[in-house]
Amino acid sequence: MTLSIRLDPELEAELARAAAQTGRSKSELVKAGLREYLARVVPKQTPYELGKDLFGGPQGGPADLAERRKEYLAESLRAKHDR
Repeated sequence: MTLSIRLDPELEAELARAAAQTGRSKSELVKAGLREYLARVVPKQTPYELGKDLFGGPQGGPADLAERRKEYLAESLRAKHDR
């Protein structure tokens, strides 16, 4: 993908100097800087964060769910069937 940006003259000069000093292209430096910025500002979500709205929580279910899981499952299935 091609992206055009406008830089002020000072920033453009700094970018050109950095590219010459490092032997990398201006595009490479801009892409690397953008990657670093995005990693800090928009961190990748963990698998839990991606699905947390789908998971139950400590206050989300009955206290005896572990002991009565089969009963709760049967009730849930009956309720879906009866709709």
